[in-house]
Amino acid sequence: MSAVHLTASSIDPEEVAYFERLAHRWWDTEGPFWPLHKLNAFRVDYIREHLAAVLGRDADTDRPFEGVRVLDIGCGGGILSESMARLGAEVTGIEITDKNVKVAQIHAQWSELEIAYRLASVDQLVGEGATFDVVLNMEVIEHVEHLPDFLADCRQLVRPGGVMFIASINRTLAAWLVAIVGAEYVLRWLPRGTHHYRKLAPPDEVKRLLGGDLRLVDETGVRVNPLNRKFSLTRWQGVNYMLLMQREAG
Repeated sequence: MSAVHLTASSIDPEEVAYFERLAHRWWDTEGPFWPLHKLNAFRVDYIREHLAAVLGRDADTDRPFEGVRVLDIGCGGGILSESMARLGAEVTGIEITDKNVKVAQIHAQWSELEIAYRLASVDQLVGEGATFDVVLNMEVIEHVEHLPDFLADCRQLVRPGGVMFIASINRTLAAWLVAIVGAEYVLRWLPRGTHHYRKLAPPDEVKRLLGGDLRLVDETGVRVNPLNRKFSLTRWQGVNYMLLMQREAG
């Protein structure tokens, strides 16, 4: 994999350096990314159910998304990408950190999965004219700079009739207390500095920035039980939330 010169205004060099230091730990289920492994199983169930409904597929089959082209933005070490590939999807995972791409490629080979991992930014894919049936924007937007520009690029990567899933953290006092103070400093579930309050985006802001030809299909809050570390859906979006938006077919 050759390096790509990244010029996207949404890339924060400090975020890149931070995740490069942690790249080798992506697949350690007891390491700093254990919350992502727990969250991944939960969010894959959500994606599977709602995507199958949108596409008219049977969610109960082993590979309901055969032939569906999926883009996993900020794929990290490939946790979500591999889950989608196992469901039959044709997955492209993009990252802006070279070490993460290499980790993802190696693990996919070990897992005998065909996944196209690339060191690339969303604006590069837009420039190539790429579009996908499904764009996964999961736990990414809280790490980027210039959110309006980033989401504008993400929107262009959704083909007409295609969908985008977004998962992120709200910008509320409760989110600051739970996701930053609680998760990073008290429970130490995440390394300190994983999230920055100023970068958090309320769901209404995200919906507004993605508006126009993307309509809201579903939205939900997400909560975690600190005792058993299990995730569940909730109507309240004060801390974590997920959105499903579909582009007009026309």
